[in-house]
Amino acid sequence: MKLGYTIVYVPDVAASLAFFEQAFGLTRRFLHDSGTYGELATGETTLAFADHALGHAHFEGGHVAASESAQPLGMELGLVTSDVAAAHARALQAGARELAAPSQKPWGQVVSYLRCPDGTLVELCTPMGG
Repeated sequence: MKLGYTIVYVPDVAASLAFFEQAFGLTRRFLHDSGTYGELATGETTLAFADHALGHAHFEGGHVAASESAQPLGMELGLVTSDVAAAHARALQAGARELAAPSQKPWGQVVSYLRCPDGTLVELCTPMGG
């Protein structure tokens, strides 16, 4: 078994794709003609977005929408970069909200936390051991 997809349910798939392209320099791989599902090229594991209507259709009783939650959900997307400070600044310029500025952790990584306009929690971090 391996992790194949992380799918984030959002209010506007195209807007989330555009934000991740602008803020983090990721490349759009696919956006369905319906606009309800899209993917970014992120390496071996796909980062995808689906609209809330699809989430509600999949899960009887619905789901918790990060975009509607005052606090970030108890999960994050971790993006690895050699320059957390520059990536953090770029994301803020694109419309992210800072939750924690870049700081060095006791184990050596530089880490920051942001909240995207769609409510997604993102950790920016340097590679482990580097």
